[in-house]
Amino acid sequence: MRKLLLLLGLIPALSFGQNHAENIRKIYDAELTSGHTYENLRYLCKEVGNRLAGSPGAAAAVEYTRQLMESYGFDTVYLQPVMVPHWDRGGKDVVRIVNSEKYGSLELNALALGNTEGTGPQGLVGNLIEVSGIEELRQLGEKVKGKIVFFNGPMDPRKINTFEAYGGANAQRSSGAAEASKFGAIGTLVRSLSNTINPYPHTGNQRYNPDFPKIPAIAISTQDAEVLSQALKSQPGLKIYLESHGSMKNEALSYNVIGEIRGTEKPEEIIAVGGHLDSWDVGEGAHDDGAGCMQAIEVLRLYKELGWRPKRTIRAVMWMNEENGLRGGQEYAKVAKEKGEKHIAAIESDSGGFLPTGFSFSGTSEQKDKLLSWAELLRPYQLWNLNMPGGGADIGPLRDQGPILIGLKPDSQRYFFYHHTEADVFEAVDQRELELGAAAMAALVYLIEQEGI
Repeated sequence: MRKLLLLLGLIPALSFGQNHAENIRKIYDAELTSGHTYENLRYLCKEVGNRLAGSPGAAAAVEYTRQLMESYGFDTVYLQPVMVPHWDRGGKDVVRIVNSEKYGSLELNALALGNTEGTGPQGLVGNLIEVSGIEELRQLGEKVKGKIVFFNGPMDPRKINTFEAYGGANAQRSSGAAEASKFGAIGTLVRSLSNTINPYPHTGNQRYNPDFPKIPAIAISTQDAEVLSQALKSQPGLKIYLESHGSMKNEALSYNVIGEIRGTEKPEEIIAVGGHLDSWDVGEGAHDDGAGCMQAIEVLRLYKELGWRPKRTIRAVMWMNEENGLRGGQEYAKVAKEKGEKHIAAIESDSGGFLPTGFSFSGTSEQKDKLLSWAELLRPYQLWNLNMPGGGADIGPLRDQGPILIGLKPDSQRYFFYHHTEADVFEAVDQRELELGAAAMAALVYLIEQEGI
């Protein structure tokens, strides 16, 4: 009798797991046979294009995603106002070796870094001094005065996780100009943050120190960084010409775009899933982060296609201004706190539309244990990587409000070929990999809205 009771007690648990497994299968089947993610990304990339915060492209992206979510019949679609910085590149960026004994005058592939004050049309010429990073710059100190500092620290190729390598090299881009200016440098060149040798310069955000002059900061391709370094070694008196035209305009009104399906049992518990709608002003922002935005919208669209009503509220959020300010993520968290909203989870896709391998997450031990308890349901879809801490830049400001913060983790080996470059276009995204990422996010959202976390 005791064995019979024990077996009977296991039946609900077994049926629970079987039911979830069947529904996750339905999610994948729907996405892989009739998904909209790829076509929606095509429209964003080809019809809207790049969309730097404050630009006409960003405004067009806001309107496109608003109309798209409305067309799917989500319960609520609305715009959340946010003031964003508006930086404009202003013209072609030029970096040219001017007195090389080997090359003569040689132009390098270059892009000014975001939020950079340009040289103006007159440009500037200076001697070059090469450093491997911020620490070497500080050791040189006043020796860089009147010179252009060339930060040539590569991403560490030994790091299997390319985002870890990116983090290790990022300071020279984000803080290099601010640090060099302290010691009297007149400009900076930065080796692009890529784990391959290629001809594409990578832009990205940099921040000035308000107590020191705002000097030009320009990235050159990894391929040209190798050429420049060799030229400088053979000719220490090498001179470089820099020309850029960037400037900060007045702040602009923009919007986070939000769509939601209300929960039937616990509507006050919110699961936010999203990506950042803005991109840099080169390429089409396909991997960074058009892919994440379209995957997030697809999560809710799949619920509509399958005829499901979630127990908890699911909210797709297109955050604005992740690239050069993070204003959208900050405003979203601020408004959520003011309204007393209860987010139980926030999921961000901002690592490219590549093959998903799992999720990173940060939260309490109880939240982590609950997520890990679903590992067997996710493993058939090759979502095996559930051991990394993390989340995402736009969901980070929600941290103090208690939700588990989750990041979709695609295979990252190709990401930093495209990141912040003109090569980040729709054609660089594989349809099946993109759709597998959307299905992975929908599967996890399903488990959270059904069981809580």
